[in-house]
Amino acid sequence: MIVPAAAFSALLALAVPCAAAGDGPAAGAPLTREQGEAAVRAAVKSLADRTRAARTKELKSGVLEADGARMPVWMALYEGGKRVEDGRRVQAPSPSARAKLRPIWISMHGGGGAPAPVNDQQWENQKRLYQPPEGIYVAPRAPSNEWNLWHQAPVDRLFARLIEDLVITQQGDPDRVYLMGYSAGGDGVYQLAPRMADRFAAASMMAGHPNEAKPDGLRNLPFAIHMGALDGAYDRNTIAGKWGAMLDALAQADPGAYVHVTDIHAGKGHWMDREDAKAVPWMAGFTRDPRPRKVVWLQDDVTHPRLYWVENPDPKQGQRVVVEREGQEIRVLEAPAGIALRFLLDDSMLDLDADVRVTQSGQELFKGRVPRTRATVERVLADRYDPRAAFTAEVQVTTRSSAGS
Repeated sequence: MIVPAAAFSALLALAVPCAAAGDGPAAGAPLTREQGEAAVRAAVKSLADRTRAARTKELKSGVLEADGARMPVWMALYEGGKRVEDGRRVQAPSPSARAKLRPIWISMHGGGGAPAPVNDQQWENQKRLYQPPEGIYVAPRAPSNEWNLWHQAPVDRLFARLIEDLVITQQGDPDRVYLMGYSAGGDGVYQLAPRMADRFAAASMMAGHPNEAKPDGLRNLPFAIHMGALDGAYDRNTIAGKWGAMLDALAQADPGAYVHVTDIHAGKGHWMDREDAKAVPWMAGFTRDPRPRKVVWLQDDVTHPRLYWVENPDPKQGQRVVVEREGQEIRVLEAPAGIALRFLLDDSMLDLDADVRVTQSGQELFKGRVPRTRATVERVLADRYDPRAAFTAEVQVTTRSSAGS
């Protein structure tokens, strides 16, 4: 069973070894840059060491659970373009392989709105539909058999847990997690990629339908659309072209952002005869940036409290937040009035030994030093075990009048 984030944070606060507190500054005391980096290393190791056995057991069970939903998972290990291991068997990497992090490929099957045996067969197909050049290929089985089987609320938490399990136990690389899906799985990519963009290095949608999803959150996530030109059911082909045009416009207005490709396969219907498999090497060319300069965040019907280095402790559906950083300044370009925003920071982003300034529409929301603390490091990692996106400092502000981007 997945422990809720708030409860997990409380447990972590009790369980973190006291050596760090006894041998160094207290949890809330300001740290030097070197102490902050050491605090990250210690917290990453401590949390992984204390949870590895339970996470390994969870993966070996073949089923992840969250909010009453159960998601079976099937995994295969690829090396040199060949599958070398598959099934439920999970074992720690050999000592010689531990230094090499493995890409993670999450591949969602089609079906939906059908009896369980139909979706089970779609799951079996997905297990061998794509062959990545290397890494851990994971084909989960959707928790339900409903039409929206891949974008119901528990899926987000299940995928977050799956990624953490693979990072902790299987040398999964949190900066090379790739998302893809076919048909109803493509529906899931349209939905999950924008709202979980900070978890992935790239995403590819095959033969799906976006429903109400919007592409705003894809600013920093390379996104591929593969669609058969003759796939007219539910206007999938027409809508795929419209999404491609929306991404074209977003990229033109924001140079360097919204990297994407739209491939409408001529003469193909819902089945593209594997022409869509070209998405796999395309995705493999990207690595996640967990600290992008600018973040565009539109809350979907399933809300999230964090995207990249920006937190919204009380998210509401439809809220749109746009922030960017330059030098020592963080600018709130767009946000609802009167909400709390928390910015997660470290020394790779700016100089924490100098004043940091947060502004909105030219008005100063904060100016001063933002201390590095062990409490921030431990809180961030407890909420999300992501060693490449651990932060040492945080500053919270309350937004004023809304501003256009």
